[in-house]
Amino acid sequence: MRSELGQVSGRDVLRFDLSLLAARKSQNILIMMTSLLGTALMALVLSGPVLTFAPIGGGGSTHVSITGTALLQKVTETCRAVAVAADDLLNDVDLRLQGSSPEELVQACLGPTATGEVSGSKFRAALQEIYAQNGLVDRDFVNSPAHHFNSEAFLEGRSLIMRGNVAVKASIGEGNFQAAREALGRVLHTLQDFYSHSNWVELGFTEPYASLLRSDLPLENLAGKCSHGGAADLTSAKEPRGGISKDERRADNVNLHTAAVHLATAASLQLLEDVRLAAGDDDFLRMMGIARSAVVCFVIDTTGSMSDDIAEARQVVYDIIDGKRGTQDEPSEYILVPFNDPEFGPMIRTTDPNKMKTEISKLRAKGGGDTPELCLSGIQLALTGSPASSQIYVFTDAIAKDIHLKDTIVALIRSTKSTVSFFTTGASKRRRRDLRASTFEDYKDLALASGGQAIQVSKSQLPQATDVILDTSTSALVTVLQRARNPGKKETFPFTLDESLKNITIYITGQAITFTLTNPAGVSQTQSEASGKLGAITTVGNLRRIRLNVGRDTGIWKIEIISAQPYTLKVTGQSTIAFIYDFVESFGGPHAGYAQLSGRPQAGQPATLMLSVMGRKGPSSMTIGSVALVTVSGAETVRNSTITDMGNGDLLVTVNNVPEGEFVVLLKGTDKESGTEFQRQSTTQMSVSKVNIKMVPSCIVLSPPDSLTLTSGEYTNSSLTITPPAGTPSGADVTLTLEAKSASGLDSNYVVLRISVVTKITDFAPPLCEVLNVMADDCPRDLSQCGLFQWALAASLTDGNGTGIESVSLRQGSGNLTLTSLSDPVTRANYRASCCSQIVEFVAVDKIGNVGKCYHSIVRLQKAHLAY
Repeated sequence: MRSELGQVSGRDVLRFDLSLLAARKSQNILIMMTSLLGTALMALVLSGPVLTFAPIGGGGSTHVSITGTALLQKVTETCRAVAVAADDLLNDVDLRLQGSSPEELVQACLGPTATGEVSGSKFRAALQEIYAQNGLVDRDFVNSPAHHFNSEAFLEGRSLIMRGNVAVKASIGEGNFQAAREALGRVLHTLQDFYSHSNWVELGFTEPYASLLRSDLPLENLAGKCSHGGAADLTSAKEPRGGISKDERRADNVNLHTAAVHLATAASLQLLEDVRLAAGDDDFLRMMGIARSAVVCFVIDTTGSMSDDIAEARQVVYDIIDGKRGTQDEPSEYILVPFNDPEFGPMIRTTDPNKMKTEISKLRAKGGGDTPELCLSGIQLALTGSPASSQIYVFTDAIAKDIHLKDTIVALIRSTKSTVSFFTTGASKRRRRDLRASTFEDYKDLALASGGQAIQVSKSQLPQATDVILDTSTSALVTVLQRARNPGKKETFPFTLDESLKNITIYITGQAITFTLTNPAGVSQTQSEASGKLGAITTVGNLRRIRLNVGRDTGIWKIEIISAQPYTLKVTGQSTIAFIYDFVESFGGPHAGYAQLSGRPQAGQPATLMLSVMGRKGPSSMTIGSVALVTVSGAETVRNSTITDMGNGDLLVTVNNVPEGEFVVLLKGTDKESGTEFQRQSTTQMSVSKVNIKMVPSCIVLSPPDSLTLTSGEYTNSSLTITPPAGTPSGADVTLTLEAKSASGLDSNYVVLRISVVTKITDFAPPLCEVLNVMADDCPRDLSQCGLFQWALAASLTDGNGTGIESVSLRQGSGNLTLTSLSDPVTRANYRASCCSQIVEFVAVDKIGNVGKCYHSIVRLQKAHLAY
């Protein structure tokens, strides 16, 4: 049974203890350590909560800084390798990679290859996911010796590292990059703790311990217990005094702490390089969020009445692919989910635009009519299978048959922060006969909850409405403002436009609407002017789309809207100035920190957010003015917040009085590059709840009850089991959404857990390489003549444990590598290159993800040698 959070073997049964409570309880635990000197490799003893490299604010280097240093260095190396392989000039690449912030690194990696804005939000989000899971090892596995290399748990700790590394590679192989990042954060924590909690440094070693990443190498000279050391260790004042902890920098251990940090960073780089070699450069960068930011997903009704709609969706996909190819607006991934009744899916994911064209061309309308369909089931599949913050476009002419999934869809929207927009072509005047019946109003509710739009048009008008998809399936998309009013009323909405914004578009949905748009200079334009001084206005169905003219003024704009009917307003643009956020809760222990909330924040308590701000040249290029929670619907309510700068663009925001109802996050500040003020708004709505729900993995199996009775301030527990179906591929991702709702239905909360299914692995041996023959005698020692001659190498590649070699790739050398069939027991590799290219290295990866490297140099006719 795997004990790692969110990871389960293919045929294991995993129990989740469900804890629901109305108020949290805390406890204080003392740390107890024993003291015993050893002369060989030692680990800290565990008999209570453990210590680790300090989290944020711990002094010296932290898990975050160690992990961040390694990730940025490895991403930089990978970006450089990709650019060189694409025949980009090396000197230009090095020049571009001189920026120190994640935003500048993303721009260096992606900017030169295409035109358009480059957003660092996905890279920032990927880093935060890895950091968060790294830190959660201190909360979720505080009493586990193996996770921290305590109590002589060397074999168990290495086993966690090996299995975690397999999980990372398997998840990448299945395209489940979030699961890969989460597993990577956890395995890096354990690997880094070895250098702080053992006496590897004290023994004088200056290189990482290779045996931790190689199960075929022995763990030798293991000794007994040793005192932890430090102020929290109650045994460190007794004889023998001291301890071997290097978690924090103290006056008595500066050199040891520095050495441990250096080794933990170097070991992290080794593990990241192993993952990179197994995954390949492109997928490694995708796992790290280094990709064009737009991901588009189409959820399409395929019943008989949808022929025209399917044709229009197909044309939109073609327009996106053909019109945005080679630019930063080209989507990094395409997703398609068809639905009908009684079927929905399968979900098709691809990075290949031609495959997306092929798949959407296969869709045909068949059966049924405009009767209720399984629309929400299709949306659920899209939300669980798409990356976070995706744009999801739904085409249908019918109401939802599976309306019981509405609360689940809202939970998934809040968890993924994806935006769902609806293009409906059916009759919209159906009234709800009872609370369980669905109407088109449900689509409006879901669109508003996600920050999307519900557009209602006739089938003949649909081609005019889909310009919204071309607007929003774009890189560096930001929301400046979004508001909704139900019922409608006359109201003026101010919003700030800064110099960095491009392609600014205003959307208004609703009926019987008049409006006046005014710029900072006082120039106005009404809805009756299709082409005016401020922008071009298109009206179709319930949508009004205003595209502002190029060269518009910066500053405070205003739009006055008059309507007695419900309406929504949204202002978007493209900009590299953006932010990401998560609601978090603090946890205690020796290394206190913050953990992401999976559900809604608690009612009656301050809300805490961890917010990361991105600027054109990193966080130093901006000044943050305010962060507030703002209601989208009804009377606008803003609550001031307390902001703590955590460094590197990260802000800890505490709001004492949270607004009632649904709210979003509003950020205001100043862009130092242009000197203009900016505002950005989150799209996903959130609200508070009196119910708190958590899931904790366990190994005991029980049957869950149908309902639970909650008592204020007390825990109520139950459990459920999950058994992965036979044949589930290793690296598959399972999303579990659990809701708790009061009997009245007025209050609810949820938790969303992603589970990575990993087949039990016994093969950790890398493929083997044997150089059979080298022919380099013709190569001259005078390199001025090297271009006239060639050299050749022949090698055999085998996979020792028989799972088979999956791929072989050239890592160094500019020659030609050819292979015999990879399915053969022995694969022969033949390499031929100019004598000017004197080093060759190729990498073999087996089907499990184990990596073997074959290296040879003819520099001064050096003897061949192998490296793994």
